Amino acid sequence: MQRLVLIDAHALLHRAYHAFPKTLVNSKGEMVNAVYGFARTLLSLFSELKPSHVVVAFDQKGPTFRHHQFKGYKATRPKVDQELIDQIKPAHEVVEVLNIPIREVAGFEADDVIGTIVRRFKTSVSHSVGDIDRLDEIIIVTGDKDAFQLVNDRVKVYMPSRGQRIPAKLWDQQAVVAKLGIKPEQVVDFKALAGDASDDIPGVKGIGQKMAQKLLNRWQDLETIYSRLNEVQSRLGSRVVNLLKSSEDTARLSQKLAQIFAQVPIKVNLRQCQLHDYDKVKAVKKFTELEFKSLIKKLPNDSLEEMTQEVFGKTAKAGKKTNPVPCEERGKQMGLF
Repeated sequence: MQRLVLIDAHALLHRAYHAFPKTLVNSKGEMVNAVYGFARTLLSLFSELKPSHVVVAFDQKGPTFRHHQFKGYKATRPKVDQELIDQIKPAHEVVEVLNIPIREVAGFEADDVIGTIVRRFKTSVSHSVGDIDRLDEIIIVTGDKDAFQLVNDRVKVYMPSRGQRIPAKLWDQQAVVAKLGIKPEQVVDFKALAGDASDDIPGVKGIGQKMAQKLLNRWQDLETIYSRLNEVQSRLGSRVVNLLKSSEDTARLSQKLAQIFAQVPIKVNLRQCQLHDYDKVKAVKKFTELEFKSLIKKLPNDSLEEMTQEVFGKTAKAGKKTNPVPCEERGKQMGLF
């Protein structure tokens, strides 16, 4: 299975920061709850999703193009805690030491970067050319439901567990429909109509989620709804039509704000995304510096460990001792899987 896993680092860091206790600090008294939770999730993904290709997308500091389109975008969100901001750099270092490619572009959000990569590689296997045809599936790892708009027959969204209360879930097309009552490709227009309070996307004032579902289930998309207002009036009444007419500009602006931008200027090809060798000695050193010793055992086996298991596995099972090479003596590049 050739599976590309795209990780929204910002979303995972934010979830970890609020999920793990703020008393989780290192010996210097620095809070490390977000980067610890992020690193633990990242390592767990290797065994849970078994990717052949991985990319991690980060947000960059500063306003995005959406803030220029609409000054109210995310305006009511509380300011990001400095303790979370301080953990972004070590999160970068964790990804880098595992030799996983990072993509981030000023003025765009991480999900725009992910959307761009999905757009590059989502062509179905039967109609693809070049190295794209080696990809069977794309999984987006995030805690943000905005990514549902990218789901199709080959693209799924994976949301890691949040403690014991909320288990991990893989969202395919059927799961999105069951949850939202609309298709993945209608998510953007759903927000254009109903708005999204979490991102301060206004939508159409007076049109709630249930009415937005009715409109989209009957007329499929925003453009069709506005082109058939006579039909809307005959079925749903003049009040709904008046609301739509009075907020048409806002609806179209909301549509732009909700749409993941899939043309971010980044260079990426499938070969770059493939899991490469990594230096496990450096990874152990980095995790020791971060004081994440409990996570060291979760690091993937290096190539020497795998070779030792293959060559001496039967001997070890028979009770004969082997002499593994100490980690400090292995300063070479090692396989991630």
